[in-house]
Amino acid sequence: MKKNLRTQEFLVLGYRMLLIYVFYQVVRLLFSLFNKDLVKIDSLSDYFCLAFHGLAFDTAAILYVNSVFILLSVIPLGVNTGKGYQKFLFWLYFITNGVTMAMNFGDIVYFRFSQTRLTSAVLNVAQHESNLFKVFTVSMGQNIGLLAGYIIMMAVWVFLYKRVKVMKRRPLSLGLYFLFSIVMLCIVTVLAVGGVRGDFKHSTRPINLVDANRFVKNPLQGNVVLNSTFSFFRTLGSDHFEEVHFVNKDFIDQYIEPYKIYDRKVTNRPNVVIFIVESFGREYSGVFNKDKNIKDYVSYTPFLDSLAKESLIFPNTFANGRQSIHAMSSVLAGVPSLKSAFTSSPYANQKIQSIVSVCNDLGYDTSFYHGAPNGSMGFLGFGNILGFKHYYGKDEYNNDADFDGIWGIWDEPFLQYFAKNVGKKQPFMSTVFTVSSHHPFKIPEKYNGQFKKGKIDMHEPIQYTDYAIRKYFETAKKQPWFNNTIFVFTGDHTNEIYYPEYEKAMNRFAVPLIFYSPNPDYHLKGINWEEAQQIDIYPTLADLIGYNKEIRSWGRSLVSDKQYRSIIANSDGTMEQFIIGKYIYRFDGKDVVGVYSKEDLGLEHNLINDLTTAEVDMGKQMAKGWYQDYMDRVMNKKLQ
Repeated sequence: MKKNLRTQEFLVLGYRMLLIYVFYQVVRLLFSLFNKDLVKIDSLSDYFCLAFHGLAFDTAAILYVNSVFILLSVIPLGVNTGKGYQKFLFWLYFITNGVTMAMNFGDIVYFRFSQTRLTSAVLNVAQHESNLFKVFTVSMGQNIGLLAGYIIMMAVWVFLYKRVKVMKRRPLSLGLYFLFSIVMLCIVTVLAVGGVRGDFKHSTRPINLVDANRFVKNPLQGNVVLNSTFSFFRTLGSDHFEEVHFVNKDFIDQYIEPYKIYDRKVTNRPNVVIFIVESFGREYSGVFNKDKNIKDYVSYTPFLDSLAKESLIFPNTFANGRQSIHAMSSVLAGVPSLKSAFTSSPYANQKIQSIVSVCNDLGYDTSFYHGAPNGSMGFLGFGNILGFKHYYGKDEYNNDADFDGIWGIWDEPFLQYFAKNVGKKQPFMSTVFTVSSHHPFKIPEKYNGQFKKGKIDMHEPIQYTDYAIRKYFETAKKQPWFNNTIFVFTGDHTNEIYYPEYEKAMNRFAVPLIFYSPNPDYHLKGINWEEAQQIDIYPTLADLIGYNKEIRSWGRSLVSDKQYRSIIANSDGTMEQFIIGKYIYRFDGKDVVGVYSKEDLGLEHNLINDLTTAEVDMGKQMAKGWYQDYMDRVMNKKLQ
């Protein structure tokens, strides 16, 4: 009877599944320990609570990866207990789980830079890069301990797997054998469906990344509840673009104000140079931190600090995305990226009004510079969509002696090339995207020992980039176009964090913003403490160069007397975030699920159940209205 009921096979299958759960918890613990400075957990009991709720996401991930293994273990073939069949199952089990477990180990490191769990968005980045193997090998060399940990864990896993074997048996009664197998297959199928969905309630949709935030005290702890396998496969093929309707058009026109118009009169239009500095977090620059009372603070951007004192700066500026390509659309076109990147969506290929199109309309010569191989990061393709007249990359630079071996031309020589190559026709608008302040955090050998090592790997290369910008200005000052030029500096996104102030959830988006011009007529000097964002750069520049037609922008000019409403928008990868008035609102695509004081940058005290004021109710409506307008314009090609 026992031979017909396959009891042994199903017990062994349960054991093998249990091993996967155990090692997912091991990796969750490693993730928490390795990133304990980024994701604060107050107590051991809090950790166990997060780990317990993580089981639902582990179950879904395990089923995504092991569905074929489970099916082949359960389906009655008559040879299931045979040595050859069991060997095939062994390799299927460890190849699939080994690869996905490697994703989780890689994300332990990657999270420190992306500050969000691994998603399928990584594929959009990978398709534009030819250096991934180099990046991978360098990362492995820098994290040899984790690599060793992965190998040891897999060896232990194989050992434990082999400890419990399926004994070869032949069914005595094929009728009972198949009947029992079909019953068990039905049971396993029902359990699998419930596991993927998250529970067995009819009303429950399959769990997604947002659901991880149901169990946390702080939104950042959702990263501990999740695992990288789940976050990758759950976002595969999902773009999160969906038309919604919360408010009417009159509300959007009155409170969201997607169109702005400025009436500044400019007779001699200025040139414009936009620096998007790779991984330039606000944390690294002293001038943006002098009033934050950060203990033992050290600045790593001495030149930009000195330049900022002669500039108009915004110490409360936030990025509108999490990756480099997000910054390009935010800074130049005023289009932020939410849970899904606009630039890698099917909707990016449309006519988009931007500072590029505005400058083209005014007769500017427009160009984009990026020292990486042409096409890297998707900049060339998106630059063509925006309408840049010229693109200058590694190919045009044409000197591999200055190639850093991984990402592109070192910043110092490329910025010299940039300074000497622009300005042949005026007025011009040119954007340069630097490359050197990036993992694996190298600097040219000739500068070894010249810069402070700092407290984290990022501190040395950001000093090199700052030095490269200093040398750029020494050259630019000699050019005939310099005195009538407006310079803008911002970061694409943040990177490694050292000071606790920047571990706060909203400060993961903290970037600097500097407007500088040697021409005093533009009045670009001082400190403005208002909240600002990358999407404000485009309307600010359109205002400064005297573009008097209507512009489409969710941002606003930061230098105009016209006071359009400020709505700061970005996404942590699971929810959208808005700063409106005195509060921060977290929005899941359907409802506002969190309201925080805007001083609570760590998002530690959700006030949604404590505040019932008219201001908060209006803020919720404005968050929904902004989101509705964003989806409508992006999906229905209304970005002109």
